[in-house]
Amino acid sequence: MYFIHFQVLFLMLIPSFILMYLIITKQSKLTSYFSKNALNKLSVSNQYFSNKARNITLFLSLIFMIIALARPVTNEKINDIEAELNAVVIAIDVSKSMNAIDIYPNRLEFAKKKILDIIDTSKTEAIGVILFAKSSFLLSAVTQDLTSIKLLINNLDTGINFDNGTNIFSTLETTQKLLKDFSSKNLILLTDGADNTDFEKEIGFANKNKINVYTLALGTPQGSVIKLNDGNFLTDKNGDIVNVKLNESIKELSLKTNGGYINYTLDNRDINQILNDINSKSQKEKFDNTKYKSYTELFYYPLAFGIFLLLIAFSSLPTFTKNKSSLSILLLSLIFISNSNLNASSIFDFNTIKEANNAYEKEEYEKASNEFKKLDSNESRDYNLANSYYKDNKFKEAIELYKNIQTSNNDLEFKRLHNLANSYAKNKDFQNAIKNYEEALKLKNDQNTRENLELVKKLLENKNKKQEQNDKEDKQEKENKDTKEKEQKKEKKQKNDSKNQENRNQEKSEETQKEKKEEDRKQEIMSDYEEQKWLKDLESQKTNSLLKKMESSNEDSISNPW
Repeated sequence: MYFIHFQVLFLMLIPSFILMYLIITKQSKLTSYFSKNALNKLSVSNQYFSNKARNITLFLSLIFMIIALARPVTNEKINDIEAELNAVVIAIDVSKSMNAIDIYPNRLEFAKKKILDIIDTSKTEAIGVILFAKSSFLLSAVTQDLTSIKLLINNLDTGINFDNGTNIFSTLETTQKLLKDFSSKNLILLTDGADNTDFEKEIGFANKNKINVYTLALGTPQGSVIKLNDGNFLTDKNGDIVNVKLNESIKELSLKTNGGYINYTLDNRDINQILNDINSKSQKEKFDNTKYKSYTELFYYPLAFGIFLLLIAFSSLPTFTKNKSSLSILLLSLIFISNSNLNASSIFDFNTIKEANNAYEKEEYEKASNEFKKLDSNESRDYNLANSYYKDNKFKEAIELYKNIQTSNNDLEFKRLHNLANSYAKNKDFQNAIKNYEEALKLKNDQNTRENLELVKKLLENKNKKQEQNDKEDKQEKENKDTKEKEQKKEKKQKNDSKNQENRNQEKSEETQKEKKEEDRKQEIMSDYEEQKWLKDLESQKTNSLLKKMESSNEDSISNPW
């Protein structure tokens, strides 16, 4: 037998023995002030345990609990766990033809959903992910960390402009690189089949390297137009709108490479058939070998005995004699217990934190702010409270909190500066926003921060140009006013007919100025609209996944713009 946490014995057991000795041997100071008879009247009575016996019982209970905390064990064994999984590479076609809308909302978004379904359904697969168009891009190597792959897929920006064309040969080469050390190689293609009709070269490469190709066909025989990001439809070189149909010729690639071909379904029947076929044909590979220790636990013996002694000690609590002294002792005890509860209340701050976080997730930002205010001020609480103010459009309050947070954590300091700059931008204080974005970039070269900085600089530049234009117009208006006063003095000296003519000219001038001011007001409304649109984009922008372009010995020769 030995103790897993043997240091507990030195840190807690020895001080407990010393404390027990001091308490048991210490004489009460009351003996120097009261006689024995007086002490008997002031003391509580107990027919079972003396105070010394009760203290010894409590300390023995403590000692056994400390021994249990040190975790005594016996019969140590070392066990091995080997995970056996199928290695699968999933390749998504990201060419322009995947923007066709014959599948809702389009083929590419539907393919992303299918990958997430494959990950959720997979139980015995290690997965890697490739994107391919004219070239192949590695999104994730083969891994058991399926949670990370889901995060990458969810953050994949489908608006990226990939090279035109569809190069499946490059995808096979990348698959070979990822699975070169595996005996069973499986590739799942999520594609509309591209434009090739002859896949002999791809079939030869797949069979040579023993790659089983499974195709999940995404598209309809009737086809569909390709909707671009600007809302227009893709046209060919003659200006005709392109209609892209499902290319079923790719079926030959799957059937001749020991794989399978299946059309998409709205449920999971398609991916279940593919995964079942892979599990039946493939030889599982051994992945990480995990070692762990097992013991026969003994802690519950000293723990049970310690609890037993504790119950004996508490069951022997004294009864109070019916006199005023006993009542005083009871009142003092109640006061002590009350004060102890007040001091211990801070232990339950986690309930407040939980309520605040739940309210924040439900977008009840005012409630979240009120809950965070109940907590003691610290860098984490102030940061979360400032975020709640920001989400509740209380930008001035958020700015004050962000400014006063002091932390030695570089990551938190970067987030504070980034969010402070966003708050200034929301509050239209672009100069301070630029200053804090630049400070944040000194700590971390973040793409979002840099893009926000450039956008705010453009807004500030537009604002300054607008101010200069207003100043110029004010100056011109002042000059016109001075000229007008001079003309009025001159008018007094002229004849009535000349004065009437000048009045008509003045009315015409005022009408022109009115039209100009109306035009300026329309431009100002448009500028405010563009600014609000940018601020909304600033809030909703999404982090792109990192992609690695893979080299290929075969370039796609298809010249179609999809």
